[in-house]
Amino acid sequence: MTTADAGSGSSSAPAGTGADDELTRVTSDPWERQVVWWDVGFVLIVLLTATAMALGGVDGGRLWTAYAAMAVMLLAYAVWGARAARTRDQRRAAAYVVVLIAGTAVAIAQGGLATFLLFASFTQLWMLLEPPRRAVVASVALGVATTFAIAAQQGFDLPTLLEAAPQMGVAIAFSVLLGLWFATTMRRSDERARLLHELRRAQAELAESHHAAGVTSERERIAREIHDTLAQGFTSVVTQAQAATAALDRGEQGRARERLLVVEQTARDNLAEARALVAAFAPVPLQGSTLAEALRRLAERFTAETGTPVMLDVAGVTGAVGGGATGHAAADVVLLRAAQEALANVRRHAGAHAVTIRLTRDGDDGDAPDVRLEVTDDGRGLPPGQVDGLGLAGMRERVSAVGGTLAVEPGAEGGTRVEVHVPSSGGAA
Repeated sequence: MTTADAGSGSSSAPAGTGADDELTRVTSDPWERQVVWWDVGFVLIVLLTATAMALGGVDGGRLWTAYAAMAVMLLAYAVWGARAARTRDQRRAAAYVVVLIAGTAVAIAQGGLATFLLFASFTQLWMLLEPPRRAVVASVALGVATTFAIAAQQGFDLPTLLEAAPQMGVAIAFSVLLGLWFATTMRRSDERARLLHELRRAQAELAESHHAAGVTSERERIAREIHDTLAQGFTSVVTQAQAATAALDRGEQGRARERLLVVEQTARDNLAEARALVAAFAPVPLQGSTLAEALRRLAERFTAETGTPVMLDVAGVTGAVGGGATGHAAADVVLLRAAQEALANVRRHAGAHAVTIRLTRDGDDGDAPDVRLEVTDDGRGLPPGQVDGLGLAGMRERVSAVGGTLAVEPGAEGGTRVEVHVPSSGGAA
């Protein structure tokens, strides 16, 4: 990758790291803008050389020959050299270098201070030609051509040629050493810019990947929230509405009214849950109440909707600091959602006559003990296909997110036992 690639190929990405700041510094002046200064410098050197030759007493014929050579050099640079400097096109660069060496030699052969052109010529060889060995060959060619041009000023005799050769040899050696240093520095700069550009691109790809993962995770979280709240509430509404319709068909007005009251309360709770989801608040049952109180309301509502009695045992956890069972709101939410899902499975699959919800602590109170939730029923148990259903899968994800464990197994006396163990320092759900 060339400096031009590194400069023009950089893309924007959120800043925030030292590498980003360094990349911004390295590529803030792209290669195309740097080449503009090479353009200006070359034109200035040619103009200064032309002025020096005019003031140096070069006669008219030689002066105009030198001017013609320099004009051809400028034209070749405009046609080939400038574009080669920007695109690193070696064919254009080679064509321009041939004109550059010939034009420089012709101008120097006319005498005066035309040797000033060597400052630009040697530099452009190393700027344009790749790999460095081509620049070395071109530097030697330029040096040899310049030696003969200097000798031509004095009639091209052997003594003059031998006198100019050592001086030009030193110039060639200096040019090659300086050019190699310049090429090495440029390659390192190119590599550094390339690596920083790749780092920026990798950071952008990583940020995009994290964003996609975050979107997926949020969708899954919302799906679990809807499943654990709204979907269960709507299931209850449908069930109670059917029960009310059946009661009306039997002429049981009082029974139908009771079912409709449950439908109304369930719908209100669902509406509150929906508003809480939209506002990204904590679940409604835990707003302004403890986990024990929320579980009590959940048990009462389940009993009212299904007629199945629920025994709630929360002894020893009602006095938790801050009103929660675990001391962490997210872990309390996990326990509440687990209880909701367990009761939903009892409603759909168990055919149970009684349900027990037990919330206990593990260990001593003074050691911030962990919390265990058990939901057991005396029904037929979950069908095998339901073990990996959406509800239990979501429950496992929730429990795992706070560092807890979930066990679903047959009860000691039949039915199903769901056990959730959550550490008191549970993380975010």
